Amino acid sequence: MSKEIRIMSFNIWIEGRSGKQPLSQTAEVIRQSGADIVGMQEVLENTGPIADMLGWNWFHYGRDTAVLSRFPILGGTPHKKGARLQLEDGTEIVLCNVHLAHAPYQPYQLLGIPYGDAPFLKTAEEAVASAEAARAEEVSAILSDAAEFPEGMPIFVTGDFNEPSHLDWTAAAAAAGYHPMAVAYPTSRMLAGDGFGDSFRTLYPDEVKFPGYTWPTVEAAQPTDKEDRLDYVMFRGRGVMPTKFQIVGGNSPYADIPVKPYPSDHRAVMATFKLS
Repeated sequence: MSKEIRIMSFNIWIEGRSGKQPLSQTAEVIRQSGADIVGMQEVLENTGPIADMLGWNWFHYGRDTAVLSRFPILGGTPHKKGARLQLEDGTEIVLCNVHLAHAPYQPYQLLGIPYGDAPFLKTAEEAVASAEAARAEEVSAILSDAAEFPEGMPIFVTGDFNEPSHLDWTAAAAAAGYHPMAVAYPTSRMLAGDGFGDSFRTLYPDEVKFPGYTWPTVEAAQPTDKEDRLDYVMFRGRGVMPTKFQIVGGNSPYADIPVKPYPSDHRAVMATFKLS
């Protein structure tokens, strides 16, 4: 028998308040999306209040990451990168949810956009080395968590990776003028190398026709920003297959589920999975 679950990744923008909306509007985004499970970033002290508004279960770990769910939450993962959940039929799944380092930010470094004290970069090799130094250790911890569970078990990774995908910054996308050059970004490659699929690119493999930008939202955009896809729902496991992918938030051409007013600088992303 197969079942469907809807898994969302949602960076709520510093406690859900930086968009100058009431916290209830963050809960409303989740409600309108129809999600079953949400990996949240930048939630800080507001995990419980948002979960209470929804009547959901919640699990907070780290400084600013949490999992919210309609389903029971059994506890944390061994390396504290997420939670174990139990679906209605008793199936156990794992959701690792992360907020990776925001700086240095390689797209800005390559485009000569000042951000903190990060140096500007000229080559793809420099960008990869900078990204590895910033995020590889955290990604390795996610993979260590995943390795603790039986082979074939459904495991999902949500998060604001603060890094584009190697499947997006390709030679074709660079030729189309989307990016300054092709860059084989390491975070997405590390997950792919460990068997994780990218739910968006599985369903929308053409990176030129479907860039799938999640950041920044129209509401938060600044003149020096560069649009990119930084928010992901990754998957692994026997019989796990994405059937639908939706971008949530704002009134932009990228939003499949527009919600206004939208409270975050990141669009949320939601994948529907069939579990056989």
